[in-house]
Amino acid sequence: MTRIALFAVFITLFSMTGQAQPEGAPMPNIDNRQTAYLAGGCFWGMEELVRQIPGVLETEVGYTGGHAPNPVYWTVKTGQTGHAESLRIVFDPHILSYRHLLFEFFRMHDPTTHNQQGNDIGTQYRSAIFYVDAEQRRTAEEVIRTVDRSGEWKAKVVTEVVPYQEFFRAEEYHQKYLVKQPHGYTCHYNRRLNLGE
Repeated sequence: MTRIALFAVFITLFSMTGQAQPEGAPMPNIDNRQTAYLAGGCFWGMEELVRQIPGVLETEVGYTGGHAPNPVYWTVKTGQTGHAESLRIVFDPHILSYRHLLFEFFRMHDPTTHNQQGNDIGTQYRSAIFYVDAEQRRTAEEVIRTVDRSGEWKAKVVTEVVPYQEFFRAEEYHQKYLVKQPHGYTCHYNRRLNLGE
């Protein structure tokens, strides 16, 4: 690429953001991708189901919603760090809306059990939506009301709706675990539920 072409790319990116980007900052979002952070029990099973949803571009398992710095699996599993096993989801909103993603989330886990999914018990297995902006918060609260009204779940939804703070990528062996270990443990599955969407 010539210097002139590189300069043109720089000017285009600069004009899109309205300001120069500090060193190490992420590049401007030029392809309109969006990111969601969800927790619904063991992240192995959630990732395997979510990555198959049309419109999902990337998935990554990790830890969020806690207070301890630099959490790792062996500290998170004690329940003492406050983190939940969670999933970072990058998706194309032209194909998959955030709202529809949340309805799929409510089909793949039981949002009515407090700090528990199947045999997995503890705060690290809680159901939570970590919103990144006011629109995600509004959508999450509206979807929860719709799910509750549907009557498909016989108890009230206890999913937390809390602001996103920081996501810590889990150890590599956890990433796409059920692809690497196709007979590995999971308590997640897609339920045929009419949630009123």
